[in-house]
Amino acid sequence: MRRVYADHAATTRVHPEVAQAMLQALNEDFGNPSSLHAYGRSGRKAVEMAREQVAVLIGARPAELFFTSGGTEADNWALRGVAWANRARGNHIITTAVEHHAVLDCADALEREGFSVTRLPVAPGTGYVDPAAVVAALRPETILVSVMLVNNEIGTVMDVGAVCAAVKAAAPGVVVHTDAVQAVGSMPVNVHDLGVDLLSLSAHKIYGPKGVGALYVRKGFRFTGLLQGGGQERRLRPGTENVPGIIGFGKAAELARRELAGRIEHARTLRDRFARGVLAQIPGVTVNGPDPFTAGDHRQPGNLNICVENVFAETMLLRLDMKGVACSAGSACTAGATEPSHVVLAVGVPTELAHTSLRFSFGQANTEDDIDYLLAVFPEVVRSLRAMSPSYTGGEA
Repeated sequence: MRRVYADHAATTRVHPEVAQAMLQALNEDFGNPSSLHAYGRSGRKAVEMAREQVAVLIGARPAELFFTSGGTEADNWALRGVAWANRARGNHIITTAVEHHAVLDCADALEREGFSVTRLPVAPGTGYVDPAAVVAALRPETILVSVMLVNNEIGTVMDVGAVCAAVKAAAPGVVVHTDAVQAVGSMPVNVHDLGVDLLSLSAHKIYGPKGVGALYVRKGFRFTGLLQGGGQERRLRPGTENVPGIIGFGKAAELARRELAGRIEHARTLRDRFARGVLAQIPGVTVNGPDPFTAGDHRQPGNLNICVENVFAETMLLRLDMKGVACSAGSACTAGATEPSHVVLAVGVPTELAHTSLRFSFGQANTEDDIDYLLAVFPEVVRSLRAMSPSYTGGEA
């Protein structure tokens, strides 16, 4: 049976060069980077080289980059680091209704701790947030705005640069954060072009290892760490560094920078071919998020999120898995949830239809043959499931 991995938004396979660099680190650069002897100095040199590799990918200086355990920690640190450090100045946070749960759940927790949170709605269908709406939500006590760069479920690319410019023009002291976990490595990202103060990213979305990420922190505003216990990461993120993971992250960032244009074109070509085939062969399919054929740079190149009328997503996932196909229903971080995607609901999809949403996300592992296989088995899966449903009255898949 052929196997097709179409879930690159959930995680990517570690690049062979990344795995090789990590293996070398496990065998040779095993010293604690805080130790003064040769083994420790070797580990420290490797960590700092990786810091530079990741920083270059996003146009930052190495001193502005702090390693974390992943995107979730980076998001939590961004929100809590600003909130706790600036509580005497204000307690209001602005975000959107379609953020990753790492931001939304952290905002919920901060709200329980006495902060005020505004969750802005997004444009129906596309999921864009209006910079003017962000400015209109500002208050004298606003301390932080957090707007993601690419939505992890429907692929919408937010105009974070415009949001940041509008916020800074209206309230220069407000800190702006963006969750760029789904953006870095799939589109050009430069912190200075965006103008943001904080940016979260993660290794396993760019063919690096799981369990390591980073937070970009621009100098010039009040910010604090979450942990205590040592002097690592300039005392803001103490704890012995995950040296093999960080080295893998650095190598993955180097490869992403070198191969970015080709990766974008490859993912977009396969995604568009699959989208055209699905829309032509399966009736009752709608695309969530910007139109992949006209959105250009406003949709993540490998992302296709669709609703398939009258077929539950979980049922399709199981049938596709039996055919060797891996995709997802919404975010991998909410796998097993019985509620429909909060993102799909936020863009105006009715609840019943939202239960039918699937996300296919393509990357370097995919080929034209994969798309041929998907277009052979997916319509068959939908057709067979609809045939079992007495309520379906649409055309044949």
